Amino acid sequence: MDCGRSSPIARVENAVIRPIRLITLAPGHFHAALVQKHMALGVHPRAYVYAPLDDDLAAHLAKLAGFNSRESVPTAWELDVRTGPNYLERCLREQPGNTLVIAGRNRPKIDLILAGVTNGLFILADKPWVIRAADFPKLERVFAEADLRDVFAKDMMTERFEITSRLQYELVRDPDVFGKWTTGAADRPALTLESVHYLKKTVAGSPLRRPPWWFDVDVAGEAIADVGTHLADLALWLFNSEPAIDYRRDVKVLDATCWPTRLSREQFTSLTGLNEIPAELLAKSGDGPDLLYRGNGTTNLQIRGIHTRLTTRWDYEAPLGQIDSHESVALGTKSRVIIRPTPNAQGAKASELFVSAVEPGNHAWIVKAVRHWCDDWQEQYPGLLAVDRGDTVHIQVPDELRTVHEDHFAAVFAEYREDFANRRHIPAVERTQLLAKYFITTRAVELAYGRGMA
Repeated sequence: MDCGRSSPIARVENAVIRPIRLITLAPGHFHAALVQKHMALGVHPRAYVYAPLDDDLAAHLAKLAGFNSRESVPTAWELDVRTGPNYLERCLREQPGNTLVIAGRNRPKIDLILAGVTNGLFILADKPWVIRAADFPKLERVFAEADLRDVFAKDMMTERFEITSRLQYELVRDPDVFGKWTTGAADRPALTLESVHYLKKTVAGSPLRRPPWWFDVDVAGEAIADVGTHLADLALWLFNSEPAIDYRRDVKVLDATCWPTRLSREQFTSLTGLNEIPAELLAKSGDGPDLLYRGNGTTNLQIRGIHTRLTTRWDYEAPLGQIDSHESVALGTKSRVIIRPTPNAQGAKASELFVSAVEPGNHAWIVKAVRHWCDDWQEQYPGLLAVDRGDTVHIQVPDELRTVHEDHFAAVFAEYREDFANRRHIPAVERTQLLAKYFITTRAVELAYGRGMA
């Protein structure tokens, strides 16, 4: 499915030898709970939480309690919660488990990861690991310490498991359909990726309350260093180059810009539950009484000479029926492979996959090639259908193959379980790719600050 892997869910069931014992460290993001949305073979039901006694911990425990008490396929987690200001020191001293799950405040995250591997713990950590270029060298230290202690650290790259992304990945590797990558140009990149997220949303059936620190640029970082990590990861994954892409010689970040999303006091209250925007947030925003959230950014770069553009946007609330969306255009010598949000009969938008010929006169040939491609993938992706839309081919994906963002964490965790059982078989490209994507995002933040925030 990615970087030479077969399906982790299919392979892991007989692979896990010793149980994974989870320790969640300072949960501050709902992604920490989503790792435990389902029980999994080879994972011990007793899980541990080390954290300060604060609202973040309460929100985390409430989500896990909801998983345990739901009517449909409830979980059966047995939680051992250990709180206090010395939670990290206590965790490293006691080590009741072997896997640290880290999903919380972004700025200190890399230090928690480094402390974990230095003490012989495996790591499953949410993005972003670093949000500033000054912390980038710590990534190399994480890998060096992990190698010394025969453990590994893995990040949660959920977007690779979205079905249209997986199919786009396979299409651009098919020379009969895609040809080869073009180099593009600064004003017409060969690869463009754009994500649109919404601050107000529902998670696990309940309205999401965001902690106030989530809007603090010194703690959470700019969006291009946060969700922008997913876009950088997808770009590197789609290129799938051999040898692996080295950020030192293969990546050149050309330009980056950021602009804010304006939030009123009423909107901030709806998102956080606080009656007022904290003064320290307004001071950093610099435009009271509204809060300017640094949620939008564009990065222009070259990866092995191929022009690429990454754009992330955050809006307050989705239009009725809409969800977070992803758009991608990959330009080959024979065709464009496009993911774009498309309204259905009810008006709601879902990611749909299209292929169009670079030369209009080759449309009939592309239709034939895509239909042949769909036939070849029926065993792994049953029900794929290529529909001729006149100037493009729509690859219709059956509902049975579609999953939502929350469900992608099960796939990420299945891959982690495979790596835990067979860690000497982890593709080497994953390490170089992680370094490259965080070089892209942190360098983009530097460039954006250099030209001033819009």
